[in-house]
Order: sequence, then structure tokens, then C-alpha cells
Amino acid sequence: MRLLKVIGKRFSRNRLSVIGAVTISCLIVIALFAPYISPYDPTAIDVHNVLSPPGKAHPFGTDELGRDVLSRVIWGSRVSLKVGFVAVGIAILIGIIIGAIAGFYGGKVDAVLMRFVDIMLAFPTFFLILAVIAILEPSIFTIMVVIGVTGWMDVARLVRAEFLTLKERDFVVAAKAMGASDLRLIFRHVLPNALSPVFVAATFGVAGAILIESGLSFLGLGVQPPNPSWGNILTAGKDNIEVAWWLSLYPGIAILITVLSYNLVGEGLRDALDPRLWDMEV
Repeated sequence: MRLLKVIGKRFSRNRLSVIGAVTISCLIVIALFAPYISPYDPTAIDVHNVLSPPGKAHPFGTDELGRDVLSRVIWGSRVSLKVGFVAVGIAILIGIIIGAIAGFYGGKVDAVLMRFVDIMLAFPTFFLILAVIAILEPSIFTIMVVIGVTGWMDVARLVRAEFLTLKERDFVVAAKAMGASDLRLIFRHVLPNALSPVFVAATFGVAGAILIESGLSFLGLGVQPPNPSWGNILTAGKDNIEVAWWLSLYPGIAILITVLSYNLVGEGLRDALDPRLWDMEV
């Protein structure tokens, strides 16, 4: 508990990180309560209000089909956050398993798994995702799985590095001498002490996943219309940039604020969880 208080205290000192955390909390609330706070049905077509500029009835204006942009941005937050959390969850799970096995057993097991990681890192991630999405049917489920399956390598390397250090510590050697199984050593003694860098990587990973999803939707390979996402709203903005600036501005701001907030929180967690900075405060 004392350690958690120190981490929380150090995190709270970084005002930008706190602002980022508050912003993320607000975005999560907006996403959860989208059906209740959205002023219109995000898929409802209104031919009488096509490309209407921002005003009292439609604060963010309307798109080329008369759909309310504010409602679509609100509902789009659900897609972006869902993709971010689920994709990063998949990546962390795969990365922890591979990194833990490689770091704990070392030797040939480590060499084989790390060469596999190197091979995966050799592929440009975004183009690999594009290739897979182009083969499979575009859907939010496909996007989440593909981003997760192609984004675990950095987590695996972080976990491996932590395991290589921690497995030689006295508390692990003592547990092994007492007859603890490998699974118990990995999940009970080593892994809980190796998760700090994973939390930081996960925070940055959510931001990256949101950007990838937005990029795929912008290219027409992500969430398919009429379902709203920030990326496909930007596509409509690109097609009508000369007459409807609001279609590009508001979803672009939403992406900017969300990604920036996660990056700020990641920076704050990285500093707060760095033992070199808080050893003297414990």
C-alpha cells in the first residue's frame, strides 16, 4: 500500500498526466452513455439538412446524408475505445506469454522465440494489417484481433527483459528451492513484479491502436458505414473539404485529444513507476 501511495503521489505531480487521465475518464463516460447523451440517431438520414454548418440544432453540423456529426462523433468514441482496449488486451496477453517463457527458460527457447519476434518486427505493422484486412472481411472484430495479433512484440521484449533480471533474485531462488513449480514461479513470484513496464506500454498501445483503427476506417477498410467511427467521418470530410470543414475538424480534434491524453498518461506512468525515481521516497 505504501508503494501504491508513492506511485500515486508521483503521478499526481505531473499535471499534464492528470489532465490526460481526467480526459480519458470523461471519454470513457461519454462512450458508455452514448445512447443517452447523443442528441440524434447517428445513422438517421435527413435529406433536408444535408451538409448543414454547425448551429443550434446541430452543434457539429451534418454530413452529406444529413446525419448529425456530434452524434456520430459521440458514437465513434465507442468504436475507438473498444478497439483500443480489446486490441491492446490481446497484444498484452500474447506478449506476456511469449516474453515470460523466453525470459524464464532462456537458452534455446529464448533464442527461438526472440528470432520469431525479430521476424515479426521486420514487417511494417500497418502494411501487414492492411494486407490481412484486405483478405478478410472488414469488421470491428477483425480489426481488434488483427491489431492485437500484430502488436505484441514490444510487450514480449519488455517482459523478457524483466524476467531475465527477476528470475535471479533471492525471492525467486528461494521459492524454487522450496519446490515451487515453474508455473507458480512465473505467475506468482516473477510476473507480478514484471508488470510495471507493461502498464506503460499498454497505455501507449491504446493510443496507437486508436490511430490504426482511424486510419483503416479512413481508407475504407475499417468500420463500415453506416456505423460511425472517427475515421470514416474523416473520409466524408475529405470528400467535402471545400464546403464542409466541420466534417474534418471535429473528428480530427477527437482523435487528437484522445491520443494525446493516452500519451500523457503513459508519460506519467513511466515516471511514476520508475524505481530509480521513487526508491528514496518509499
